[in-house]
Amino acid sequence: MSRTITVAAAQLGPIQKAEPRGIAVDRMVRLMERAHKRGVELVVFPELALTTFFPRHYHEDIAEADRWFETAMPSNETAPLFAAARKYGIGFHLGYAEIAHESDDTGIVRKRHFNTSILVSPAGDILLKYRKVHLPGHAEFAPERVVQHLEKRYFEVGNLGFPVIRAPMGGLDGINMGMMICNDRRWPEAWRVLGLQSVELVMLGYNTPSINQEAGGFEAHHLRVFHSHLSIQAGAYQNACFAVATAKAGTEDGCELFGHSIIVNPQGEIVAMATSWDDELITADCNLDMCTLGRTTIFAFDKHRRPEAYGRITDQVGAVEPPLWRK
Repeated sequence: MSRTITVAAAQLGPIQKAEPRGIAVDRMVRLMERAHKRGVELVVFPELALTTFFPRHYHEDIAEADRWFETAMPSNETAPLFAAARKYGIGFHLGYAEIAHESDDTGIVRKRHFNTSILVSPAGDILLKYRKVHLPGHAEFAPERVVQHLEKRYFEVGNLGFPVIRAPMGGLDGINMGMMICNDRRWPEAWRVLGLQSVELVMLGYNTPSINQEAGGFEAHHLRVFHSHLSIQAGAYQNACFAVATAKAGTEDGCELFGHSIIVNPQGEIVAMATSWDDELITADCNLDMCTLGRTTIFAFDKHRRPEAYGRITDQVGAVEPPLWRK
């Protein structure tokens, strides 16, 4: 009998700056109810699913941004999501901004800020937590930009690595599950660390604008979606896993987010894709036995990887020019 789980990417339309968390939570609960009617066993919500994508808004006093963050999970405002999980017997993935009081690298306990996601069981238990590693954007106000991208201002680099957990989900006794967030999907190192833990299902959320707001050069609009899908499809194929990639979509605070949530199989094929810029549920039956082919043949890591040749990947950060050839 195949190891199959029915998953859903629960895309969210825009959440405006003035909207309270309760509105977003109500929308997500309705999506979970819809998922239950379709027989879904695991729902994946986007990055920063409880609020607008607030890093586009500048606060001179960083503490003023704390209102966008969660200090507990579940909280009074997010409790309905956990109640819905228990009511419908559905697990879920949730992205949010997290405040944690914990020690830093120097051992000092302080208030810390992370772009975080969690995996919650159908019983409402938090099974796994991940904090975003690859933070894009900048830390200071950039006057030349029409829209700011201040993730480096409001978040610290994630300190949990790329963990994978084997846990029951749906009707299966154990699935190897991992997470990443938004920009992480563009970095093959993130996928490979998960792949080296035999991940079978990767969940990720994103809030990606339809145009390149960095203004560092021309990028055709259609390439924004192409590059996103390319990264996810390549990551799933090269690590023989399924991926559920869920977006925020539509015009949020005057900024267009491109949506196009997808579910991808271990062959790198898109098996489901959102077609709207609104709240939308896309589903797929994922036969996890499909992971076996890739990881026992072309991507049989134990047979074919050559770590001794990959030193630059961990020893070096920036690119280094090769020496000029001379006869």
